[in-house]
Amino acid sequence: MPRGNMPRQPSRSGRQEGARQAKGAQFKGAQSLKGKKAKTAVAGFTAGRAPLNAGKPPKPVVLKKKSASGYDPLAPERVRQIIAALDELYPRVTCALTHRSAWELLVATILSAQSTDVRVNMVTPGLFEKYPTVQDFAALEPEQLQPDIYSTGFFRNKSKSVVGAARKVVSDFGGNVPQTMEELLSLPGVARKTANVVLGTWFKKNEGVVVDTHVTRISRRLELTKHTDARKIEEDLMRIIPRERWTDFSHEVIWHGRKLCVARRPKCADCALEKLCHAADKTWSTVEIHPDARP
Repeated sequence: MPRGNMPRQPSRSGRQEGARQAKGAQFKGAQSLKGKKAKTAVAGFTAGRAPLNAGKPPKPVVLKKKSASGYDPLAPERVRQIIAALDELYPRVTCALTHRSAWELLVATILSAQSTDVRVNMVTPGLFEKYPTVQDFAALEPEQLQPDIYSTGFFRNKSKSVVGAARKVVSDFGGNVPQTMEELLSLPGVARKTANVVLGTWFKKNEGVVVDTHVTRISRRLELTKHTDARKIEEDLMRIIPRERWTDFSHEVIWHGRKLCVARRPKCADCALEKLCHAADKTWSTVEIHPDARP
């Protein structure tokens, strides 16, 4: 081919420019394809869902228990449910202290302070065999009684209370345990708890609610009171528990405190009141926990 008819070769600068243009076109094509794939992926991921914040992974769904908003622990229906559950758990329960008379119940209740009913029931049979009547106790000096009640604890104070109560029952009430709150409270060693036990259990008079350590603990766990003082707790319970149920309610709660709702590691999984209880120290729960509901 003649030299003049040969195709003209591009200059070096022209070749470089052409290479840059080709590379740019290739890059744009790749970017375009990448963008289409990304949009397609996002569209598939978000289809039918609310848009997510860019660059943030979706948060895991956490199921929350029902809010306590509007919750009233003293609602009459809730109190009725608590009473019904206790009735079912402890039908026809009564005082756990062994006794055959009002005087024996009075003595046993005095001895039960800072002790257990089991321990008192181990002591009283021999005690009442040795001193059968209130007059026998009234004839004693406190020091004579101490060895017989030593194992119940605080035996010096308890012996003074029992002997003092016996002497007053004999001198002021003809040897019969009085049947009113005012008269019972006049006896040495008798406070409202002891008086309520005697009046409610023996005389079948609902003059108040027995508040011991079990009733205190469980009433606070169930949010029936916020108080720690026994008299204030009793007043709170008397306002919401029907009067005819005061004695039975006391016995049932005391039994519940021994059997299931114990002080440490309560047996919540076995408790019929579990769904009604939001106590902070529950060992197992299907309902919301309330930090203030604690013993």
